[in-house]
Amino acid sequence: MLKLLDIFFLIFHTILIFFNLFAWIFRKTRKLNFIILALTGASWFILGIFYGIGYCPLTDWHFNILKKMGHTNLPDSYIKYITDRLTGLNLNPELVNNITLISFFTALVISTCLNIRDYRIKMRQ
Repeated sequence: MLKLLDIFFLIFHTILIFFNLFAWIFRKTRKLNFIILALTGASWFILGIFYGIGYCPLTDWHFNILKKMGHTNLPDSYIKYITDRLTGLNLNPELVNNITLISFFTALVISTCLNIRDYRIKMRQ
């Protein structure tokens, strides 16, 4: 059962990350993309006040499963974990965190701008 949960979180969390980064591209997913980005930011920076900046409940749940499976020395970042797991590399955690933060804010700015543009176009019609 733990292996199935590991695979579920691996797939679901990875899809969610790609959705955050790229769903602004498609008009039909832009609103949901903005909402999910806002929830991600709230988790990282509001829940992060209480649990540590960058906190993600999905990461917490997945890492708890991995610990029950005997995994140790898990990184602080899920992105670090997933990139290392998928590539077999041991990437620099600071580099991964910086790329993650830049990518998040880039996607958030683009999503915000496109949603505002779409809203203005809709209001003119």
